[in-house]
Amino acid sequence: MALSSMTGFARADGVCRSYVWAWEVKSVNAKGLELRLRLPPGWDAVEMMARARAAAVLSRGTVHGNLTVRREGVAPQVRVNEPVLGAVLSTMREIGRRIEAGPPTLDGILALKGVIEVVDEDESGEDRQIAEATIADGFSQALNGLIEMRRHEGVALGRVLTARLDEIEALAARAEAAPGRRPEAIKARLAEQVAVLLDASDRFDADRLHQEAILIATKADVREELDRLSAHIGQARRLITQGHVVGRRLDFLAQELNRETNTLCSKSNDVELTNIGLELKSVVEQFREQVQNLE
Repeated sequence: MALSSMTGFARADGVCRSYVWAWEVKSVNAKGLELRLRLPPGWDAVEMMARARAAAVLSRGTVHGNLTVRREGVAPQVRVNEPVLGAVLSTMREIGRRIEAGPPTLDGILALKGVIEVVDEDESGEDRQIAEATIADGFSQALNGLIEMRRHEGVALGRVLTARLDEIEALAARAEAAPGRRPEAIKARLAEQVAVLLDASDRFDADRLHQEAILIATKADVREELDRLSAHIGQARRLITQGHVVGRRLDFLAQELNRETNTLCSKSNDVELTNIGLELKSVVEQFREQVQNLE
């Protein structure tokens, strides 16, 4: 199965009887899965279905879903808000007993806010249930489009990550072949330094100095770090080939690659090996940044 990115966008829309609906879904990077939905009031049943479907097919990413719904082809109805009208008339009669004023006119009463309401024709329960199911299916359609885009970007990320691993492997091979990293070369450099110290003073214990030099040379060997780099590279290649949800595991390997590279740089006392280590740090960081985009 192919790799999947955590970024993507998709849209789905349609018509169900008098309802016109549209979904827009997008996702960005996140450590876990977070679904943020914006729906018109009264569509809570759709939200529950949408959350369940997203959780079933996605593992990571912050997913934003926006639903718009409107009714078309529905005749408007004019209603009189009886409680408001009764309160208005009662107040007018009370005021009329206190002051001299002409009787209220019909158009004046109707112009008062809240007396007249213009609403759409009442929806039937059957129409509402069918619309909810259709809109929930529309979310699944948008979700499939989002997943397809995430997988398409995941394939591109796989190529980038493989190229970075090729660079890391080539740099590790250069470090392997560097003459200055071999224990013999390290011992020779330390022996020269010890000889300089012995020439400068006769108070040094030559045997003790040579023992310390051998110990330092052993600690300076980067054989173990190179072996671990090779193992991590192989594991990362297998995960990329395996695909699907491997972002967290690749992120862990990126941290391990960085750890081994830092150790290699700290052990190196050779200019060429140090330069290779610095190049490795740069490429490993590029690898890690791209891994952050994977599901």
